[in-house]
Amino acid sequence: MASGHSAIESVLEKHRYDSGRLLQILRDVQDGLGWIAPETAATIAAGLGIARPRVDSMVQFYSFLYDRPVGQYRVLFSDNITDRMQGSIALRDHMLRRLHLKLGEASADGLASVDMTSCTGMCDQGPALLINNRPITRLTLRRIDEICELIRARVPVEEWPSYYFRVEDNIRRADKMLGSAYAIGKALQIAVALGPDRVIEEIKKSSLRGSGGAGFTTAVKLYVCRNTPKGQRYIVCNADEGEPGTFKDRVLLNSFADRIFEGMLICGYATGATEGIVYLRGEYEYLRAQLETRLAELRAKRLLGAGICGVPGFDFDIEVCMGAGAYVCGEETALIESLEGKPGRPRVRPPYPVTNGYKGRPTVVNNVETLCKITEVMRLGGSAYAGLGTKQSTGTKLISISGDCERPGIYEYPWGVRISTVLDECGATNVGAVQVSGASGVCVAPHEFGRRIAFEDVPTAGSFIIFNKDRDMLEMVRNFAHFFAHESCGFCTPCRVGTSLMRDLIEKIANGHGAQYEINEMLRLREIMKASSHCGLGQTATNAFFDTIQKFRGDYERRLIHKDFEPAFDMDAALDRAREAAGRDDAAAHLGA
Repeated sequence: MASGHSAIESVLEKHRYDSGRLLQILRDVQDGLGWIAPETAATIAAGLGIARPRVDSMVQFYSFLYDRPVGQYRVLFSDNITDRMQGSIALRDHMLRRLHLKLGEASADGLASVDMTSCTGMCDQGPALLINNRPITRLTLRRIDEICELIRARVPVEEWPSYYFRVEDNIRRADKMLGSAYAIGKALQIAVALGPDRVIEEIKKSSLRGSGGAGFTTAVKLYVCRNTPKGQRYIVCNADEGEPGTFKDRVLLNSFADRIFEGMLICGYATGATEGIVYLRGEYEYLRAQLETRLAELRAKRLLGAGICGVPGFDFDIEVCMGAGAYVCGEETALIESLEGKPGRPRVRPPYPVTNGYKGRPTVVNNVETLCKITEVMRLGGSAYAGLGTKQSTGTKLISISGDCERPGIYEYPWGVRISTVLDECGATNVGAVQVSGASGVCVAPHEFGRRIAFEDVPTAGSFIIFNKDRDMLEMVRNFAHFFAHESCGFCTPCRVGTSLMRDLIEKIANGHGAQYEINEMLRLREIMKASSHCGLGQTATNAFFDTIQKFRGDYERRLIHKDFEPAFDMDAALDRAREAAGRDDAAAHLGA
């Protein structure tokens, strides 16, 4: 325990005994000790001068923090629907048999443990797993056997074959952003020549909107942050890409990091912020070292630090902070809570982060792709950028494409592209459905493939999961229901209870034990969760069910005990009854009543 105690003290000293950095402290301690034992939690709490339950609540909230021993070789299989479509469950079970393990339990000798994680962000090259935070893609039975032998021989992961850890960008189509020549600092020089006010004006002219899903106007964030008189300001890069099926930010972080950092610099210059933070999702820890190396190089070139570009008072630096496996931290206020050393639960708004964000100061939180686009606005000019795409959706959009297609990967299109065009270019045939924008998005059927990707038609945070006509759409909904039940932060009852009930009802139908009653109950739950959940997670958790029950009824009907689904089922009438029941306090009021 002495060595453990000294290791903890070393981590606390590194983080200046700042309880606001509790998540980073816990990650660093766990990296050294393997897990957060009760005595470890007590030592951390005492060292920071905080209550022990605060430490325990963090460990219990984040999936990548452990309050019990895990294996020396910690294996996490991706549980995304795309990995399942490629046979991940059979591969996982094969590994469990080979290593004589039970799912979620460490071996008696502490050598290995095998468990699941929601999504590794490798949907274009799955099935995938994480081994001690490093991704291995394109899994096969042979590769699983090889991994098992390496574990049994106790070969350090650092000595495993390098090709195991190869992660491809898979950029299939590049347009204005990915396909343009780029030199770090040029966009920043244009910004400095314009001055802070004109930078915001150019971004306003561009009509640039956030690329993380909400689509909020970028210029408004910068303007409000700049004009809020509260001293210190912050620029936060939201790199917590956790939506199943989305991996575009992974590619930008890997191969276009300079654009991200320069976008943060321009935001810092425009708002007067002096500190930037990249909040990197836990599954992308393997990218951290190269990001920090590049930041060091930018400091050496005087593109970070004090007096940037020779401008007195233009001081700005960037730090990388790690997430720890919590999908909800993709919501900007939950992300800020996490940065402040708390469980990542969304805040009540208003106030908004642009006036009361990180440490109570004005904070601009922008998605990875949005920050890259800011450099494009500077390079092209606001008016020219606004000429790309559509009136309400300017510029280009990155789309992560996975599932049943010949060429999964990253595609960049001007906003307004038809879904059918995307499907043709990625080699998707016999398509039965496309899930747009991940588990919280919308499911489109073949008769809708003529629609356009745009805020004014089918908006997207940036992903297509493609399903051919032989796929069972109920299996997609089943996977998503488990995902949301696992990822709910538990703050509000409608989401905490509703996601669990949805999961159980879907399971009942999938196992052949459901009837029309369960369908009605899920419609009622949807109305309650949409109207009363605290944040977008609960409000969108039933989207996949709602879309598929209308467009792919047969996948439900063949499992129901009573085959009276058609023509007795009237969606409009059922929804009217659901809304009426959801608006009453009578818990016994059901759709079928």
